[in-house]
Amino acid sequence: MTKNNAARARKIKLFLMDVDGVLTDGKMYYLPGRGRELVEVKAFHSLDGIGLRLLNQFGVLTGVITGRVSPGTEERARGLGMSYAYQGFLSKLDPLRRILAATGLKPENVAYMGDDWTDIPVLKRAGLACAPANALPEVKRAAHLVTAKDGGMGAVREVCDFLLKSQGHWGTVMGYVENAHWPAIKKDPMKVVRFAEKGRGK
Repeated sequence: MTKNNAARARKIKLFLMDVDGVLTDGKMYYLPGRGRELVEVKAFHSLDGIGLRLLNQFGVLTGVITGRVSPGTEERARGLGMSYAYQGFLSKLDPLRRILAATGLKPENVAYMGDDWTDIPVLKRAGLACAPANALPEVKRAAHLVTAKDGGMGAVREVCDFLLKSQGHWGTVMGYVENAHWPAIKKDPMKVVRFAEKGRGK
């Protein structure tokens, strides 16, 4: 966590991330549905949830851009008050451009976290490019910040905490901890965009 990264973090107003391998450990489980179909199940880490809720509280928008389409991802994003859920986008630059156009933000205002080759084009444009410890080597080389934890094991929380500290919110957060007072999450309507057919992409 260098001084340069802290300076980058102070400019961040939007934190976008991949899902599989970032918010999850990348494993996909298939369970029987009501009929003969199989239902894809993902596991999300609770540590990440608290961090993303806190970013929401302090006005940092959050969202996911993923190559797969999953009802579980959409539910998790909505539950955490995310602003964007772009699913089915193996090429992630188009969602980034759409979000920047809609918000008026610049690339330097965006933090992005990814673990695979499909994330590299966005990482190269992000003001703060992040990767989990177990990301592919090429991805880590494209990142400003590599977390100590693996994807799906609290890596996103590390980035959230770093943003909160860099932006001067840590004292307030510790006040929440000491007083056992957690503000209600702000849940504005989430922009949901599904591009590919279910099951396509990463």
